[in-house]
Amino acid sequence: MPPFFSIIVATYNRPTQLGACLESFACLDYPRARFEVIVVDDGSQTPLEAVVATFHTRLDVTLLRQANAGPGIARNTGAARARGQFLAFTDDDCRPADDWLRILALRFRAEPDRAIGGRTVNALPTNPYATASQVLVDYVYAYNNADRDRARFLASNNLALPTDRFHAVGGFATPWPHPASEDRDLCDRWLHHGYPMSYTPEAVIYHAHGLTFRSFSRQHFNYGRGAFGFHRARARRGSGRFRVEIPFYLHLPLYPLATTRGRRELWLATLLVISQAASAAGFAWEWMVTRSDETGKPADPPGASEQRPASLQATRAR
Repeated sequence: MPPFFSIIVATYNRPTQLGACLESFACLDYPRARFEVIVVDDGSQTPLEAVVATFHTRLDVTLLRQANAGPGIARNTGAARARGQFLAFTDDDCRPADDWLRILALRFRAEPDRAIGGRTVNALPTNPYATASQVLVDYVYAYNNADRDRARFLASNNLALPTDRFHAVGGFATPWPHPASEDRDLCDRWLHHGYPMSYTPEAVIYHAHGLTFRSFSRQHFNYGRGAFGFHRARARRGSGRFRVEIPFYLHLPLYPLATTRGRRELWLATLLVISQAASAAGFAWEWMVTRSDETGKPADPPGASEQRPASLQATRAR
């Protein structure tokens, strides 16, 4: 019998995107009796009952609502109500390919104790900022997951894992009110517990996140803020201290030149540099805010004792 999945979608103020996401679930090539969908409304201003109600005859779908608390808490809320042996996370602006669950089921049948992440494809190729964000994700995956069965990072918009182990590591940490580094933190704690992760590019989702220059810059600024919290938490639990991975940043601007075609390579490379500058600014901002909020001796930035510059952080697109 195929394994039972609980698909969890955190959503906030995007009813149109949520409808398209649910439509993609209704088209999945997987037995309807072997998966459920849990939508967690993270305090949207527009009620979502009407959007979800149109799918009640086509999906086993549940709508939960909470006060706005961020995507990490929303995903945990969904996971707490899940009935599935495996959890499958994606976002409201994503559309899984028809065979998404079937491919995940095949992987879990062979290795039921792993976390498995699939490949994200940009669904808005004419939007340069969405394209740049996706190129950055592709580069992060190439850098961290060269050995697919010893993956180091899997993004939360295409992530599946055993329910019991998700709860064993504590779910998503929740200090970030905006999408930031909660998936980096989950992956780090997963590996710190000795649990393996695999990258399975055959499990595809299509990501339709329209961006402008302003929202692109703000997104990566927030990633930098989240990165500060991630490295701070990581140091406190003893799973590693902050360090700048110089090869990552040296090769980043060259990645579009090697992987894309056409006249946009230089523009994409420029946007990648801008993304990392925005991330560095967010990292520095969060450090200053945290230091000013603490009492007693001012806090040093993560890794200050190692005399490494707290400049750039690996980020992910969302």
